[in-house]
Amino acid sequence: MLGALDKLIALLGPARVLTGTDVGEDDWHDESLVAHWHAPDVVVLPHSAAEIAEVITIARDFAMPVTARGSGTGLAGACVPREGGILIAFREMAAIIDIDVENQIAVVQPGVTLRELDEALLRHGLVYPVFPGESSASAGGSVATNAGGMRAVKYGVTRHQVLGLEAVLGTGEIIRTGGKFVKATSGYDLTQLIVGSEGTLAIVTEAILRLYPRQPHAATVLAPFRTVAEIASAVPRIVQSGAAPMILEYIDMMTMAAITAARGLELGIGTAVKEAALAYLVVVLESRDPARLDEDIESLGDLITTLGALDVYVLPAGAAAELIAARERAFFAAKAAGANEIIDTVVPRAQIPEFLAHVSGIAQDTGSMILGCGHAGDGNVHLSVFQPDQEQLERVLRSVFEAGVALGGAVSGEHGIGTDKRSHFLALENPAKLALMRRIKAAFDPDGILNPGAMLEPLAELSVAAG
Repeated sequence: MLGALDKLIALLGPARVLTGTDVGEDDWHDESLVAHWHAPDVVVLPHSAAEIAEVITIARDFAMPVTARGSGTGLAGACVPREGGILIAFREMAAIIDIDVENQIAVVQPGVTLRELDEALLRHGLVYPVFPGESSASAGGSVATNAGGMRAVKYGVTRHQVLGLEAVLGTGEIIRTGGKFVKATSGYDLTQLIVGSEGTLAIVTEAILRLYPRQPHAATVLAPFRTVAEIASAVPRIVQSGAAPMILEYIDMMTMAAITAARGLELGIGTAVKEAALAYLVVVLESRDPARLDEDIESLGDLITTLGALDVYVLPAGAAAELIAARERAFFAAKAAGANEIIDTVVPRAQIPEFLAHVSGIAQDTGSMILGCGHAGDGNVHLSVFQPDQEQLERVLRSVFEAGVALGGAVSGEHGIGTDKRSHFLALENPAKLALMRRIKAAFDPDGILNPGAMLEPLAELSVAAG
């Protein structure tokens, strides 16, 4: 370790190589509720892809794991330090390199936060539509996890917005993929292979992002329903209506009570409706034309009423913003309430009622409490699991994931696998696909030093299993 440290200091200088008490606690962990973490052995603060390539070369020479880290807002234990390893922090690679208004493109370094990017785009009348619920999240972390969020029902997730990358492989080689264009049929799509790979294939040092015109007018419609099943049945009809909602969310009764109480938010819902409602649908529409927006709201309200809503509320702008903010902070409300784990299984949206029925049965059979909300428009269900017994918690999680996969879904819709869900992912995924993923990992990172243990087993564990 001392020899590696000397080389890192020679490369970057002592001010950009942190050890011991110089390492802040913010570099220890992400927002996972179950991951195990410790202080990084060494944190480096590079300025360029070339410097990161040199760091990778040093790491290879000394067989040290390397973890790239943005803002640490992930929920799956993916960017936590590895013992005896190097943590690459992007605090000093946080520039917006270019905002190309004519091509509607932004070129950014990985440490840029989504809030910083949004503020810069505001004056150009443009928007980067990925809002995963935490505006302090970094662009690089969003690319690594293929972040989604509530707006995915209209705009898609991160992989739909990333047109190109600069990245450093586990060999120390620097590559560029894609470019300022929206289509190409020239070789393998390496951009999309790297997006969502959780830092296990390459370290992203620059991203080319697609932008959209910012719509100046928006409205939020809140509709209480008697059951989540009614909401799930309503969602396809809303999507098919042509309303093109920017946000289409469901929130169960207990989660709604928790998130509104946490912010002291009063939505003006009558007592009788509250007592009858077991779930709420939140729909946000946007438009360039206020008159057209009013027409869309009226049409949507009529449709939702025919689909079984107990009532329809068009929220005042202040209350609407507060509700969306409260929904985005649902994780923290659940964490404050003592949730033992928070997961984000995804199923085909028409299967949400069946999936939640399975979840209800699992909760009852195991003496657990499982609350939820989610992106009804794309089938991504967020569940807060309250089960303090660790062994029982693992059984609950496995059962929930099995139920989702059996319905044609996947373990994670947007949080990623990280280290938290790795055992469940490996147990439930097709073995042939896992073998292919391991071969791809070996091609990008032959020594297995990039974020080992995230998503797939570390190389050492595979070697032991093979032996």
